[in-house]
Amino acid sequence: MRIVLVIQVAALLFGVPALAQSEARLWTKVEKELRSAKAYADPLYEVSSFTATFRSPSGRARKISGFWDGGITWKIRFSPDETGTWSFTTECSDTSNTGLHGQSGTFMVAPAEIPHPIYAKGALRRPLGNYHLTYADGTPFFWFADTAWNGALKATDAEWELYLKDRASKGFNAIQVVTTQWRGGAGDTDGRTAFEGSGKIRVNPEFFKRLDRRIDQINEHGLVAALVVLWALPISLGRELSPGYILPEPEAILLARYIVARYGGNQVVWFLGGDGKYVDEYEQRWKTIGRAVFGAGNYQGLVAQHPMGRSWIGDAYANEPWLDIVGYQSSHSAAESTVNWINRGPMAERWDKLPARPLINLEPLYENTAASNSDDVRKACYWSLFATPVSGISYGNHAIWPWLAKGEKALNHSGTASPNSWQDTLGFPAVVQVSNMVRFIGRLRWWELRPRNADLLVEQPGLADYRQFVSVLGTNDAATVLVYFPAKLVCHLRNPKLLAYSAQWFNPVDGQYMSEETLQPQPVLHLTPPFEKDAVAILRVR
Repeated sequence: MRIVLVIQVAALLFGVPALAQSEARLWTKVEKELRSAKAYADPLYEVSSFTATFRSPSGRARKISGFWDGGITWKIRFSPDETGTWSFTTECSDTSNTGLHGQSGTFMVAPAEIPHPIYAKGALRRPLGNYHLTYADGTPFFWFADTAWNGALKATDAEWELYLKDRASKGFNAIQVVTTQWRGGAGDTDGRTAFEGSGKIRVNPEFFKRLDRRIDQINEHGLVAALVVLWALPISLGRELSPGYILPEPEAILLARYIVARYGGNQVVWFLGGDGKYVDEYEQRWKTIGRAVFGAGNYQGLVAQHPMGRSWIGDAYANEPWLDIVGYQSSHSAAESTVNWINRGPMAERWDKLPARPLINLEPLYENTAASNSDDVRKACYWSLFATPVSGISYGNHAIWPWLAKGEKALNHSGTASPNSWQDTLGFPAVVQVSNMVRFIGRLRWWELRPRNADLLVEQPGLADYRQFVSVLGTNDAATVLVYFPAKLVCHLRNPKLLAYSAQWFNPVDGQYMSEETLQPQPVLHLTPPFEKDAVAILRVR
């Protein structure tokens, strides 16, 4: 599946044409390898710009940044979005370097002929004015990501294959991983780090060559790679390992540009920062980094921010054009303050007052922690899904994200040694239940659903008891309405148009549906779930 066109610049050595025409596949990774005419002592600093302008068969031009891969090897990676004959020309800030500057060539792009949607339907897009993502062909894409922060750093080939196969089988379509050392992982399994230094830095291509294969494997299973570029938590143990916290702005920008150039040919979503504070005293720093890395547009892939727990960036970044996804993290608690923040916090209150973007809980309550159970995790995911226009959800497990063996403890994190290995937890209850939630929502035109609590609920039980917060989604015309009950309680739903509905119940615990029933058209509908735990009522106009 991985299409690599390795073209060495032979003109300097043999006096023959440097780049010949080759064939690639639509939406797959095209790699152009060039040999520098010079060896640089500090390539990140001595070569300020190395790009290729790719021209499509229809005449569109796209400039993409390249990267140093050790020694005199430089590469440019790109994912073509049209079939036919492409051309490219390289530019280097060191115009005297004939190995990198002024190289050109052509290549043919054929249909991908790969069944995974990221190839059959095309790379992800954010259509302006919408709250959801789509594939390139316009098909809506529901974000369903698993969290494996350390997976790409610590897993063996066989372990990573086992894990990815399992996640694909459960309906996940994205995997969230970290691409450097960070507070939860001091390096890869061979002890290598992505870079050295905390002022002037030097990247380690050998670290990234190992990571290349892990990212490719994610795509080979039909999954989008959601890559944390700069982990950034400014508090707690291990922050000195995280590049988003320790590096000065110029070095953070250099490192981020390097990673974006290296993996831009993959099917990716960029998490510019991981677990960071991007507002208040850190706001200008992160806007400066984001604009410098993504502002010129020399990259492929969508961009998100992954904030620290219960931190809202929607208002502060409303006018940042490089940000495609407003991510948030509800934190790892089932306490009243956290539940209220999901249901009544800034996402729920502000989504319709800001430019339309997907709003996604990228880190809800993890499964397999001492402070929660599968019921808590499942409810956090349902509440998150219903709090804003539907766009997606992420899931996490406290043994999987750190990639723990039984008896291991996550680096620089509180808690005791894990009683389970990451393999033991692949089929834990909540991941199956959240997977069922995604399949359930996938049967509907979910991209048309908006929060309708304010106008359809007669009263909100959650105001008296946070554990009973009822959430309502509906289309603008109320032809489809979903009601999430976190417990067995009575709900009164306004029906001002006296619509005649058929009603069906979905059980979030076991993923089963009950038979449909007919509701008489009344001004107020009275709903009582048939299950002992949570439930979803599905109302459709007859």
